[in-house]
Amino acid sequence: MEQQRWALVSGTDRGLGLALVKGLLERGYRVFAGLLQEKDGTHEELERNFAGRLRFLQLDITSADSVEQACQAVREVTGSLDILINNAAILGETDATVEDELDFSEMERVFQVNTLGSLRMSNRFVPLVMNSRDRLILNISSEAGSIGDCWRNGWYAYCMSKAALNMQSKLIHNQLAPKGGRVMVVHPGHVRTFMRGELDTAGRLTPDESAGHILGLVDKRLSPDYSGENIVLVDYSGQELPW
Repeated sequence: MEQQRWALVSGTDRGLGLALVKGLLERGYRVFAGLLQEKDGTHEELERNFAGRLRFLQLDITSADSVEQACQAVREVTGSLDILINNAAILGETDATVEDELDFSEMERVFQVNTLGSLRMSNRFVPLVMNSRDRLILNISSEAGSIGDCWRNGWYAYCMSKAALNMQSKLIHNQLAPKGGRVMVVHPGHVRTFMRGELDTAGRLTPDESAGHILGLVDKRLSPDYSGENIVLVDYSGQELPW
């Protein structure tokens, strides 16, 4: 009998995070889904459709106490976590340049979520990840974090926080890879999500489409035939992007 595989996804209130949860469930994983807000009808319908395989957790990744409580809730159910997906993120101010008045308090909030929040999650859950079969940490990054491809003159909080997330991913890879751990860093594409506070209808991809591409990359990364050894930043199609 095949061992049960477990995954945890942060930022699953809606959008890409929720789509990743659905995709993992369809692949046979049992999933912990981190919610910042309360469950709604969509979450309850998923629970009914995947009875016994989906568990929602109240999770604020900027809070050490919240992350600890989520970790304890996971440990009460399983001693291993095959995939940790750090998806939760916020956008922040995008118009101001260095010649404008910058809101540094807001930048700190963005870093608390996009950079330190993901590290807080990886730091707390890494023992469970390394005790699993798949041993994968997947960080949802962005092309906005690529220094080599940078074209913007603003978006300070988001771009800088995602660049820092990329470095964080490389540092974690350096530690875990010799022990059989895996780290992926993926730009999900321009997705129709609510990161600006309202639906971004200009996005090329629906959340389900983006999640399908990303989980396809996960399938390849976990395949016994995978031959890559180093960590790279890729987009949802698998195309490598410059750091």
